[in-house]
Formats: sequence, C-alpha cells, structure tokens
Amino acid sequence: MESNRLTIIGGGLAGCEAAWQAAERGIDVTLFEMRPVVMTPAHESGLLAELVCSNSLKSELLTSAHGVLKAEISKLGSLVISAAKETRVPAGQALAVDRENFASLITQQIENHPKIKVIREEIKSIPTDRPLIIATGPLTSDALASDIAPLTGSEYLHFYDAIAPSIEADSIDRSKCFQAARYDRGNAYINCPMTRDQYFEFRDAILAAEKTPLHDFEQKAQFFEGCLPIEELASRGPKTLAFGPMKPVGIRHPKTGEKYFAVVQLRQENKEGTVYGLVGFQTRLKWPEQERVFKMIPGLENAKFVRFGQIHRNTYIDSPKLLSPTLQLRSDNQLFFAGQLTGVEGYVESAATGIIAGINASRLLEGKEPVVLPKVTMLGSLISYITTAPIKQFQPMNANFGIFPPLDVPEKKDEIKRAKMVERALAALDEWQKEL
Repeated sequence: MESNRLTIIGGGLAGCEAAWQAAERGIDVTLFEMRPVVMTPAHESGLLAELVCSNSLKSELLTSAHGVLKAEISKLGSLVISAAKETRVPAGQALAVDRENFASLITQQIENHPKIKVIREEIKSIPTDRPLIIATGPLTSDALASDIAPLTGSEYLHFYDAIAPSIEADSIDRSKCFQAARYDRGNAYINCPMTRDQYFEFRDAILAAEKTPLHDFEQKAQFFEGCLPIEELASRGPKTLAFGPMKPVGIRHPKTGEKYFAVVQLRQENKEGTVYGLVGFQTRLKWPEQERVFKMIPGLENAKFVRFGQIHRNTYIDSPKLLSPTLQLRSDNQLFFAGQLTGVEGYVESAATGIIAGINASRLLEGKEPVVLPKVTMLGSLISYITTAPIKQFQPMNANFGIFPPLDVPEKKDEIKRAKMVERALAALDEWQKEL
C-alpha cells in the first residue's frame, strides 16, 4: 500500500457512513467536502449529510423493503440510522427527521472523531491517493465529473430529481383538514381532502402552470420513476394523481368517517412541528406558480412557503459495466464508488453503499480481501442489481422485494413469502458479519 490513510470525497450520507465505518475500525480518514466553499443548486448549508429532498427515510416496518434495509444497516453500525432515531419527528410508521438537527448531529460526530480529518475544499480532479472512495452524490461538481468520465471509459447517465415544497404549519387552515394516517394507523399526517370537482380543477391548473424551462442539455430529461414531478404525473392521465401521491385509499375523516376523491398529505419536517412538507409533490413549476396552484389545495389557501420545490440534475455512473459487487472499480481495485453516484436511489440506499465501501476500503488497508454481501440480504440484492443489471436499460434502483432472490421453496401468499425472505436476509447477515 502507498498509504495507510483512507481518502473519501463527498460528505453526504454515503461519504459520512464510509468515513465512520473506517474510523471505527481504527483507520485514519481524510474526508473532503466542498460545501460551504462551493455550494450546489439544492443544498442550503455546509452541514454534512444534509437532506435535500424529503425529510423521511421511509418505513421502519420489516414488512417493507426499506424497513428491512434499515434493520440490516443498523446491525452494521449505521451512523445515519442512529442519528435519525435521535432526531426523529412524528411520521407514523416512517422514520422522518428534523433536517437541521439530523445533519448537525452527524456533522458533530464526524468532525469530533479522532480518526477523521474533514477538509472543506472542492476536489476538481481524482487524487492519486489510494484507497479512495468517491461518494460525491447526484450533484457531483462539473470539474470532478469531467475527470471521472474518462476514468470510467463511459459517458455519464443523468436523470432529474425533484424536490417538494414545505410550508409553515401555522399557515394551514386546520378547519378544512384533519389529522390521520392511512388505515387508522395514528395521526401523523395532516390531510387536505378534495372533491372530484376540486381534484380535476387542481389537475388542470398544474398542467397549465408555467414550468422551469429545461436547458439544451436537459431536453432529453429522464426522470426517475420513483420520484416523478407532480406535473409529469398529472400529464400521464386524468386520474394518475388520484392513484399516486393524492390517493385517498385508507384515509377517512376520523370523526365523520367521510371518504374523499383525493387527498393531499402533509408531513411534519422538524421536531417543533412548525414546518410541513407536501408529500409526493416534487415539482419544477416556477415558484410563483407553485404558490398560486398549491394554494388551491383545501386548507392551504393562506399557506406560507418555507421552501419551494425545485428540480436538479442527478448523476450516476454505468455501474453494471464499471463496478464489482465490492463497489470497487473493475479497472482499479483501489478505487471505490458509493452513494447515488452508483445508481442507487434513496437516502438509506445511499448510506448503505457507503457502509460497504467503507468496510471494504478498510479491509484493503488491513491487508484483507474485500467482502461481498449475500444476495439474499436486501443490501446484497441492491448492490448485486446495480453491478449486474442490463447495461442498456440501467436506471437507479430503490430497495424493493422484487430484486430479492426467490425462496428455495416457492410461497404463493405475499405476506408469508416476504416474512420468509426477511427472516432469511437477517439470518444471512448475521452469519456474514461473523466473517468480518
């Protein structure tokens, strides 16, 4: 080895997890983060691990793919999950956090770790330091992206990720809304109900509203199907919104039992409950249009916007062609990629790949072979997907049960099948950890 220190570029969820894993194993780490010296179009601060889209890390239930992934990385000592649980805000069965407290806590833990040195500087070209982890995320700077492209020997792939707006809680007209969660599971959400006429009037307004124009290089924008802008969904059919983020299924008024044609849900975004986000309302509508159109939602007529929705380019490499299941670059086994740059989509997914990159880069410094997670784990399935998916069709992937290997003995009932898959996954992870 030319160095006994691990270098990591990027202080997002993946970079912080990688740094934490290595440092906890006794490895000296240098972590580069360009913010606040150089900001991105989506970030608002210089805090490490700042969340730029939703404040939710999704479900904690083991009946959900994201719940299984959380359970797995918790077993692996996830810094992100630990911080999320400490800074959580009410969100029903989801793990949602106070954005600022969450990022502040992780920043404090990373900067105060005796084995981690944080340098606030933009890295414009790939350093010669090895081992090296690149975890610069979906908003990798143009300079570094230009240097990565020839290294990978392929063009970058892009899609466009949209952010939902947030509003002040005290500007919500509670007389027109009610608190509840789907299927009577608590009251974590504020629900803004719509009649059929209100829904179609609202959809028409979205379609007619002015959108932020795309630049020339964005004309072939490819949106990630799991995070489509509200206007894109509205354009796909008259009732697409009512079957998507505005679906009324499982929601009824807790006092009257009334059901609705469509419902807009608001989720608490900070510990104090002073800010709420519009769930599933990612958008690229112009800001004045957002204020005009979204005030058509019952209860939001006088909404005060804390943050308008926006759209930004997301960047990821052709991982099936370039990466091994250890997250090493196949042409340079001292170089690792982690986070959304690899083609995983989602907060927990990004953090999870950072954990594996951190473990494997540390093992190299320890003179050990990198390890591959069992495919029967959720994280193992996800990494297997991004490193083996058909190259021509490769798009970002969330954790989901569809990428799990089938059971040895087929099971027809979905509930039983998933339970067996989860049991198999957690047992396999326990055995795998014994070999670390």
